[in-house]
Amino acid sequence: MKLSKQYIALEQNEFVSGDYKIVPIRYEDRMLIMKWRNEQIYHLRQAKPLTEEDQNNYFNGVVSRLFEQDQPGQLLFSYLYKEECIGYGGLVHINWIDRNAEISFIINTQLEKHEFQKHWGIYLGLIEQVGFGQLNLHKLFTYAFDLRPHLYEALEANGYTCEAKLKEHCLVDNVYKSVVIHSKFKTALTVRRALSSDVKLTYEWAQDHATRENSFSKDTITLESHTRWFLAKVNDPRFNYYICEASNVPAGIVRFDPAEEGYVIGITIAPAFRGKGLAEKFIKIACEAFFGNVKGAVVYAYIKLNNAASIRSFEKAGFEYHSAVSINGIESVKYQLINDEK
Repeated sequence: MKLSKQYIALEQNEFVSGDYKIVPIRYEDRMLIMKWRNEQIYHLRQAKPLTEEDQNNYFNGVVSRLFEQDQPGQLLFSYLYKEECIGYGGLVHINWIDRNAEISFIINTQLEKHEFQKHWGIYLGLIEQVGFGQLNLHKLFTYAFDLRPHLYEALEANGYTCEAKLKEHCLVDNVYKSVVIHSKFKTALTVRRALSSDVKLTYEWAQDHATRENSFSKDTITLESHTRWFLAKVNDPRFNYYICEASNVPAGIVRFDPAEEGYVIGITIAPAFRGKGLAEKFIKIACEAFFGNVKGAVVYAYIKLNNAASIRSFEKAGFEYHSAVSINGIESVKYQLINDEK
């Protein structure tokens, strides 16, 4: 196993997701990185192809110093699959005063065509552990020439939003290219038990068009019927209803309804908080709270087959596919999460 140095700026230096991880950039990977950078120079802020001398000088003169700095301007990592380097990236242009940093990432050129979205998704989850978790940064962002729309899809699928487009901002091969900036903010996410006073708020969420489209029931909901239903649930100890909050602002609800074989989970994200990648996180923290109250429970999620975003959120939250089902004549899938703690 190749060993990497440790950054003194970080308490934790290895970040893992299944068979993938990032570790402080390894000297042994420098020539692979040079190769990938030269192959992908078209989208990098790199004026000319790198030489081996350039790369050695950069690692010996710049990278080597980063490990000993309390507040380095960048933190670089090797991206590994089962200890094999398949990419590299990091946090660059770190602003320690305003607490923000730019994300950089390059994968093995051979993986670009068919596995681009997959690896960007994994990597973003890992680098956020560094930026938001270890460094407590307020904001992470990307700065990219406007010539890779598949990158924007990957970013937006992971909760990043397009913050700005700088028109004809950089001269690339004698042509002015625009720059697109995507960003994500660290948000304090919490859950609490739903209260009777939440009835009108949850009614507004339930009435939203997108909520109705993803629901298995098309029945019209009145405030009166919702109030009776909601108050009966929140006052019944068998039901576990949680309000999810982002920085103390109500942003969604996750409920756990008892059923014959376990509990059925349902989630609603408030319209103002959609598209921010919160569903997966709310599912996770709500399940943690629920399992703290109900030991050894099995939770099932029923999702319309055409609701790919919801399926993806539950999978990222740890749910596993159980079976195909039909609900009210609608093709659906059943997922499950088992809590083994007694």
